[in-house]
Amino acid sequence: MSADDVGKDESRSSSAKLTIVVGGVRFSEDKAFLIQNCGYFRSLYRSGMKECRQEEIHLQSLRARGFLVSLAVLRGESPDLDGDDIVEAIECAAFLQAAPLAEHLAGLVDSDNCLLMYHTAATFGLSDLYHAAALFIRDMYADLRAEVRTSLAPELVSYVESLTPRVFAAVGTHVTCGEEETVHAASRTVCYLDESANAWKVLTDLPPGASTSLGGVTVLDNRLYIVGGVHGPHKQVVDSSFCYSVENNSWSRIPGPAQPRYNLSLVGAAGRLYALGGEYERTPMSSVETYDVEAGRWAHAAHLPRPAAGAACAKAGSRMFVCLWRPMETTEIYEYVSGSDEWRLITTLIRRQSYGHCLVGHRDDLYVVRNGPSDDFLRCLVDCYNLTSGQWSSLPGHFANSRGSLFTAVVRGDSVLTLNRSATMEFAVGGKTWKPRRQMKGFPRSGSVWTFLLRLPDAITLRLCFLLAPSDDDDDDDGGQRRAEPGTAGRAGRQQLAARGPRSGQDATTRPTPNSRVIRKTQEDLRLQNHPLNQNLSFKSHNNASTFFCVQNVS
Repeated sequence: MSADDVGKDESRSSSAKLTIVVGGVRFSEDKAFLIQNCGYFRSLYRSGMKECRQEEIHLQSLRARGFLVSLAVLRGESPDLDGDDIVEAIECAAFLQAAPLAEHLAGLVDSDNCLLMYHTAATFGLSDLYHAAALFIRDMYADLRAEVRTSLAPELVSYVESLTPRVFAAVGTHVTCGEEETVHAASRTVCYLDESANAWKVLTDLPPGASTSLGGVTVLDNRLYIVGGVHGPHKQVVDSSFCYSVENNSWSRIPGPAQPRYNLSLVGAAGRLYALGGEYERTPMSSVETYDVEAGRWAHAAHLPRPAAGAACAKAGSRMFVCLWRPMETTEIYEYVSGSDEWRLITTLIRRQSYGHCLVGHRDDLYVVRNGPSDDFLRCLVDCYNLTSGQWSSLPGHFANSRGSLFTAVVRGDSVLTLNRSATMEFAVGGKTWKPRRQMKGFPRSGSVWTFLLRLPDAITLRLCFLLAPSDDDDDDDGGQRRAEPGTAGRAGRQQLAARGPRSGQDATTRPTPNSRVIRKTQEDLRLQNHPLNQNLSFKSHNNASTFFCVQNVS
């Protein structure tokens, strides 16, 4: 069959149905949909093989439940997955070469399933998910270390320990700076918290042309981006935008949005920057632009439902949300659906004299930080919306918001980090509560602050690893400051992840026996099916990848 014939076959099949038989179950699906989302079917219909002309294809290696879950995710749904579902979905993502499914699974990695995800991705050779799970484990290594070392093979443990953890970083509010303004230039720095020394240290200087005053600041793929902002007393818009590479320790200019804007919200997701709303000439806007980092150009996206400046936004997994206000006393949360380029209303919160000022995403929960009654910003309230159940709940008590510290919230693992000039606070998140975990040094800058997470090069973070991977001798000597309550991390993972068996010199009675089921089941099935992916695999090392969760400006 010639290339032209293959092209004609693909064109004719674009609206045709294909029957897929998996585990004795028949699925009828559009060929075009499968070709678009799965490398397996793209290759099949370009190969000229006889199977590409069949109306029914049998996939012997997969399970029906996993294939059903995969189709749901590829359609844009977010099904609730248990441990077996995760294993089968990873198997499908690897076999079908379904990148959207792999990205969705990477967004679901949490402390309960990270070990299961990591081991299963290694088993099936899904390298991007393997790396994403390893990065998550590294960020929570102080809590997961004992479980990692008893549940995973030595080579998997070594890979996690070869990575560097993310650090809490911040930058103050600064306008552009001329070369002659040396006094102001000295404080125009991006800093990170060295948690082992309990000290803020300078990472880099801001470029003279960059403005974080009413600008958009976010991190995407471990690069720091600054878009928009103002300079001068009349809020003149800064046209230049900048990108900082942590790996190269260098700044570069990038194009600015087609519509100049300030007081915008900037979010990074799936290789793109999203500039949401903002102001121009003191007029709020609803327009949204998206920057394709690889292509280096901006494009327009669906407008926000209403004009918004400085809107609170967050990511939960791979999903992106924005918090908008509507009189009276109404806070609405919208999700951006990239597949259909639309903003979809998720939920509405009505609270007397109170609006959502910060949005924090953790697992499938969205936390709305709002002011107390009568514009009380010193004692804020927090409400939680669960994306799976669709239910609201309120966190007990008030939360001190001295100098807007709560509005700087950033999620790392199962912790929320906040800061002001006086203190950096870490809260343990779980059970619909934020429990103070430890206090560190405050950020030595006045005014509004931008906060984010960065994964620094090995040379900078070498000593930080001693904090995040404590020795056996100090496992029980942390006073409750650095660890979660013993036994809380990875509880669901312990019910699904299989242990390899006793390590050399380890008593068999110490092995967590509930961990044996899923991995042993996976390995046995691979042997029985002679699965083509059951082989030793090597993985490309990504030294500086990172995942951004939340950046919030303090007004």
